[in-house]
Parts: sequence; C-alpha cells; structure tokens
Amino acid sequence: MFPATLLRNVLRILIPFAVACTFYLYLYPVFLGCAFPLPQSLEQTEPNTAAAFQDTWRQHVIPSSSNAAPFRLLALGDPQLEGDTSIRNYNREPFLHLTWAFRHLSFQTDQPSLRKRFRQVFHDLVDFWFDDIPDTAESIRKRIDLFGNDFYLAHIYRTLKWWTKPTHVTVLGDLLGSQWIREKEFNRRSWRFWNRSFKGGERVPDEVATYPGEEYELAGLLGVEDSNATAWRSRIINVAGNHDVGYAGDLTVERLERFERAFGKAAYELRFELPITNLEANATVYDAEKNPDSNRLVPELRIVNVNNMNLDTPAADQSLQDKTYAFVNDVINTASAVEYLGHFTLVLTHIPLYKPEGVCVDAPYFTFHAGGGVKEQNLLSADASRGFLEGIFGLNGDPNAPGQGRGRRGVVLNGHDHEGCDTYHYINQTEGDERQWRATRWHSARADGLPGKPEMPGLREVTVRSMMGGFGGNAGLLSVWFDEIDWEWRFEFANCALGRQYFWWFVHTLDLITLVVLAVYGIFQVAAAAGFDIESTTVTTTSNPPVKSNKAQASIPVGSGDAKKP
Repeated sequence: MFPATLLRNVLRILIPFAVACTFYLYLYPVFLGCAFPLPQSLEQTEPNTAAAFQDTWRQHVIPSSSNAAPFRLLALGDPQLEGDTSIRNYNREPFLHLTWAFRHLSFQTDQPSLRKRFRQVFHDLVDFWFDDIPDTAESIRKRIDLFGNDFYLAHIYRTLKWWTKPTHVTVLGDLLGSQWIREKEFNRRSWRFWNRSFKGGERVPDEVATYPGEEYELAGLLGVEDSNATAWRSRIINVAGNHDVGYAGDLTVERLERFERAFGKAAYELRFELPITNLEANATVYDAEKNPDSNRLVPELRIVNVNNMNLDTPAADQSLQDKTYAFVNDVINTASAVEYLGHFTLVLTHIPLYKPEGVCVDAPYFTFHAGGGVKEQNLLSADASRGFLEGIFGLNGDPNAPGQGRGRRGVVLNGHDHEGCDTYHYINQTEGDERQWRATRWHSARADGLPGKPEMPGLREVTVRSMMGGFGGNAGLLSVWFDEIDWEWRFEFANCALGRQYFWWFVHTLDLITLVVLAVYGIFQVAAAAGFDIESTTVTTTSNPPVKSNKAQASIPVGSGDAKKP
C-alpha cells in the first residue's frame, strides 16, 4: 500500500476517534450531568439532578429563566502542586557517575593506585547503568508529569467554572505539595498555581477579607448581577493546609507570612446579604423600633475561613496559636444569637472534625515531634471539634440551652482526607449526663431521619475529595438558598469527577498523533499537486526482442505461382 493511501486510511480512523475523545474531555461536565443542586422543598429527599442539569443548560441560553441558588460554591480540595522535591536528580548532574568515571580515567582525581582507579571506574560505570540512567529517565518523566498535572488541574477548574457557573470558588488547603520548600521553590509553585492551574483566578483582597467584628461591611449581595458579583467569580478563597504552612509543630511566622503574601489571608470572614424583594416578607424582619418582637433577621450568609492548623497542642509558636484561638472566639462573639433566624454560617477549613474510626477513611491519628509540637494529624481532636460545633454553630446537648440547643444553620467544608467523606455530627439530648457527640455518614443519617429530629441537634460536614488525578479529579458543588416561608437557609452538595489523569494524557497524546499524521498526509498531497508522482513506481524489465506478427510477415512479397522451377 502506498504511503499517501495508508495515511488516508489511518486518518479515517484517527480523526473521528480523536474528535470524539476531545469532545468528551472538554465537555465532560455536560456528559456527566454535573450541575449545582437546585433549591428544593423539605419534602424532597433527593436532589433532582435532571432538573439541575436542565437549569444549567438554560443559564447558557436564557440566563434570566434560571432557578439556580443565589450562592453556588465550586469547592476544590488538595491540588498539592509538587516541584523540585519530587524530582530525583533535581539540582545535580544527571549522569554523575559517568562524569566521575571520566575523571578517574583522565587522572583528574587523587588515586595513586592504578588498580584501584580502574576498579573505581568499573563501579562508576555500573552505577551509571543501574542508578544514573533510571534516575534520569524517572526525573524526565516526573518533569513532564508535573507540567501536565498543572494543566490537568487547570482543565478541571476552567471547564467546571465555564459550565456550572459558580458564584464563588474555594480551594480547601494543600495548595502546594510541601511546607518544607525554600523561598525560591515556593515562589515557583505559587507562580504555577496562578498562571497555569488556576489561571484567571485571583486572591481575595486583604481589604475585603475582614476580621470578625460587631461592625462590618458586606462583601457583596447575593442574587444581584453587578460588578461585585463579577469580581467574586474570579476570586479564589484559599484555605491554609498542612502542606502550605505546616501543622502546629511546624507552623512559623515566616511560613504563614509567605502563604498570605501569595494566596491571601489565612483567617477572615466574608458576609453576603440576600435582598428580599417581597414587601410582606420584609415587613416581618426584626427592627428595634418597628418590629422588636420578631426573631427574623435580614438574610445573610457568613463565610468563615479558619486556619485550624494550630488549634491542637502543643504548637511551635504559642503566639500564633493564641491568635487562632482569639479569632475563633471573635467569630463566636460576633455571631447572631441562636434564637434568631435568617443567618447561615459556612466554615471553610482544612483538617476535618473529629470522628471515630470507621466513619471515614482517615481515622484519628496524631504524631508529635521529639521536642514537642504536633507533627502530623488526620483529624482535629475531640475538644477542638467541639469548639466548632458548640462554639461557632451554637449547638448544645442541653435542651434548656438558648434556642433549645439547636444552634445556627450552617455547614463545614474541608479537605485533607483525600478520599472525601460526607458526615453528620449530632448529639442526643435525651441521654442526659451520658450524652456525647457522635458522627455517622450523611446518607445513613438521612435514612435514619436524624437531620431536623427534635432533641437531636446536628451539623453536616463535607470533606471534599481531592482534585488530584489519583483521586479522580473531583470537585464539589455546594448550593445554598433561602426559604422565605420558614425564614431559613438550606443547602445541598454534589460531586463532579473528571476521572484519572491518564485519560487527559491519552486524549492530548492522541490529538498530537492525529495532527502529525494529518500534517504528513498534507505534505504528500501538496507534493502530488506540485507534480511529484509519489504513489507511482517505475519498473524496468529485460525481455526478448518482439516477434513480428504473421500479418507483418504476410506483407512481404512472394514469387508468383507460374514461376519456373529450377
């Protein structure tokens, strides 16, 4: 088969296959039906995914007809951008033993014995084959992998942001892969974060990320299309993780300052108000003069970004831990009273709350440095977790506590456990002195009717599965909306996973091969159009001289029949 014909037949298979794979990769949320959950009534036990997908489609065609929630958070967990610490031969010669072998042979080393010199050369050559070559090959592979991984993460962020249209975005800690890296490598990975993986995103401005106080300015209005809403679509609420600043035993002022310089403050709050256009509903809102007996507040969503790396003890820097404790206490002291309705608290943090072994993949685990200080932990301690449940959210096991111990409406989002987990924390008020906090999977809690059950206050915690390729490139979709009838905020959460990174690599490799084959085929076509007969070949053979046909022989004149015989 001639080259051009072969290439043409190959392209008939490659092009449709490459187009189909590329089409799926760049529209994977559409094919998977990914969408932010729609506002739903209490009677609905399961989110209507089909309706949510159709509404997302309408947002792209007729935005004004959408029924989407006013707050939609794209939550991404643990990208963990790696760098030089994962490259074997970083910052050293790729073939070090070969270099030393050459130096020994050229007498550039101090070795008086010729026998030992040649023995050392032999050892270096063995190490060259069994150490240098594998290390260099692995280092090259890792460099390519790091480069591709940046764009794999970027593909998840960019594609989901385009399709699902979130109002806000957060990365739930472990933005980078190591807290031990030096300043130069930290800057290099930070540059990759903002210019590759999350290109187009920007840190939350320091003047917007405010400290909790009695008097505060709103970070924006929900459900209102203005310049502020547009700005929040580009901002990324970054949470500090253990690989960014270190655990309590590793966290220093220098690590915290460089994180905040590159990614924004590590602890702050944001308050968003939802305007109510219903005049009758507005008339029921608390007013010190007009309506002092109302327990309804202006609908407000409060985002609290908590750096919980040093909540547990012992800590390397006591002053930093004191600041964290002070921040949490100020969050508690500036929250609305639990008896009032209309406020919702969304806590963003990294290390999940305490839960017994078997509830999630990560079980309680602590290790400590020899000189003191938390070295590693899977979960917060039970005491630190109570600070969230009973402090920030005001939940209480005592039915005589304010608001009957039911606390404030809200949810906790975090990362750290790469496998992800959806949990419900609750306490049974009827157990008296024996009562204690328990945790179970969310689907089990919902099946048992625990959420909203009288005398059993609780809180949902969603640990978002990692967006790393090894964990399927997952992303969380949190919708929060307001129920004017009950004057309460409600929420729902969904996941959307691209799949392992191998498919991303496969599709782009396939596209590259297809383009190369197409280019070669185009060269053959241009050459043929220019008069070069590429597909034909000339065959020269040797044969006997042609034999004259009988017709040719018959044309030779012969003697007449009456000629005399000799």
